[in-house]
Parts: sequence; C-alpha cells; structure tokens
Amino acid sequence: MNKPFHQLPQWHDVIRQFTPNWFTVCMGTGILAMILAEFSAVHPRFWQFGAGLWLLNGLLFTLFSSLYALRWLLYPQEAKQIFAHPSMSLFLGTIPMALATLINGALKYGVVLYGTAIIGIAEWLWYLDVLMAAIVAFVVPFCMFSCQRHQLQQMTAVWLLPIVACEVAAASGAVLLQHLPVTPHAVGILFGSYILWGISVFPAMLILGILFLRLALHQLPSQELAMTGWLAVGPIGTGALALLLLGEQATRLLHATHFIGLGEFLHQAGFLSSLLLLGFGVWWLGIAIMITLKHAGSHLVFNLGWWGMTFPLGVFSLATLQLAQQLQLHWLLNIGYGLAILLMLLWGLVMSKTVAGFY
Repeated sequence: MNKPFHQLPQWHDVIRQFTPNWFTVCMGTGILAMILAEFSAVHPRFWQFGAGLWLLNGLLFTLFSSLYALRWLLYPQEAKQIFAHPSMSLFLGTIPMALATLINGALKYGVVLYGTAIIGIAEWLWYLDVLMAAIVAFVVPFCMFSCQRHQLQQMTAVWLLPIVACEVAAASGAVLLQHLPVTPHAVGILFGSYILWGISVFPAMLILGILFLRLALHQLPSQELAMTGWLAVGPIGTGALALLLLGEQATRLLHATHFIGLGEFLHQAGFLSSLLLLGFGVWWLGIAIMITLKHAGSHLVFNLGWWGMTFPLGVFSLATLQLAQQLQLHWLLNIGYGLAILLMLLWGLVMSKTVAGFY
C-alpha cells in the first residue's frame, strides 16, 4: 500500500541517513564497464554499452559524493560517529575504489570520446585516489584498534574493504601508465604503485587467515551477511591484476633505464605470482558460492551487501582475462569470458533489486 506523501522520506532524511556503502553500487557498475570493453572485439555494441555504463557510473558517483558531503556539512556530529562504528566505518574504503573505476573508465572510454586531454585529468584524479586510499588504509584500522569493539564471531570479509583500496589504486596506476611516456615521473608512479600493492595485499592476506579461523570456529555468517563471502575474492583478484599490469609496464619503462633486468624480472614474476593468486582465488570463490547456495535454500532478503558479489568477481575476471591474453592461453581466456558473463547476470539481478528497493 502506498504511503501518504507526508510519510515518505524527505531529502533531508536521505542526506542525514546516507552512508558510504552506497558506493558499492559504483564499484560494481564501474567494474562491469571495464569488463564490457574486453568484449568489444566480439561486437562493438559491448563497447558502446560499457561507455554508457561508465557515464552512468559518473553520475551515480557524483550524486553519492554530494549526498555524503552534505551529510558532513549539515550533520557533522552524526557523520563523525562513523569512525566509532565497527562495521559502517569499513565502507569508507569503497569511496576511493569507486573513484578508481571512474579513472580507469576515463582512460578506457574517455580518451576515445573526449580526446587525450582527459589523460591529464585522470592522472590528477589518480593522485587524489591514492591519497584517499592511503588515509583510509591507516585511519580505519587504527580506529578498529583504538575506539571500536570487535568480536571474532562477528567478523566478516567486510574487514577487507579499507585495506583493498590501495591495491585497487595500484592497478589503476598501471592503467594510467599505459598512457604516459617513458619518463622518470612515470617510473616513480610504477614504483609507487608497487608500494601501494604491498600496503594492501599483505594485510589482506592476514585478514583472510583470520576469516578462515572465524569460519572454522563459529560456522557460516548469518543470512543477511551471506554475500560478504565474495569479498574475499577481491584482494586476490586485484592483487593478481595489478601484478600483471604493472609487470607489463615495468618492461617498457625500465628498459630505458639501467634497471633493464629488474623490468624483465617484474614482468616474469607477475606471471607466476598471478597464477598462484588466481589459484588461491578459485578456492575462496568456491567457498563463497557454497555459502551463497547454503543460504539460498531459505528466502534471501535483498540488501546492499549483494553488491559485494560484483566487484570481486569483476576484478577476478579481469585478472583471468589479462593473464590469458599475456600468456596466449585460449582455454583460460574462455574461463575468463565465462566469469565475465556470470558478472553481467549478477549485475543485472542486483541492479534491478536496488532500483526496486530504492523506489
């Protein structure tokens, strides 16, 4: 039954209650846009659809950023409480990750649509993204250690969100380097991206170890948190993708310096490391699917946490496709396409439920 108009949420209520977990919508939509670019060889309409999704994602990011900024301006005392909140504070990491998908889309689609001038804009946005990711990576865990209460039984893979933002920025840095000439500045971005990778991947592996222990001691997460299991695939897929992209750029950038051998080593090491990481990711993906199927026996109620399926699966698909292309493995390429098609189906399901729920 429709509510009377005076009982419907007003704009000031939307602003007051807006939380950063809405940026997961941008993450899922942005990664699908990047996936669709990989299908452009099949049919040009995939590229057009991806470009449209990138533009839509830009509008969503602008809307969500405006609402969250207004919350800090109009309700600063309530907004500050997020740092003491044991779960909502973790979603601050989704903001730089959502921005990274826009930067990558600008380099993939924007250069064609608007010209090379957008590369300079993307570079400055990448610096902003790195700054936000680094701040979140240090501030949110420190808040977890100092002013929040956590219990092992209540722990989920959402703990990964503030950590993973740095390796997403590292992968985005590699995409940016594809459009930059060989200069000392570009070499600095390369090495800086590897540092960002280290800031993120190793703490993420520690969290995955704790998550394994939590699942063994306290069984599966509750039904409303069932989809958080997919988040474990995120840092693994992003870590592999970043190593592949950075290794490819290391060969090009370091060939013009006295670090020629290092460039070749980083390129070859990217192959082996990504293979091992993808194998690790296959295990976590299987566990996430089984957790989802276990809860699917009962009625799963939709919430924004369902978006947690899209971005991790997307980066894992991109890493698989990138490895297959670099190693010329057609069977692996087909697996990557299969994962990408699964992502498209999941995105359609989750987006339709999000639109219906928002309405």
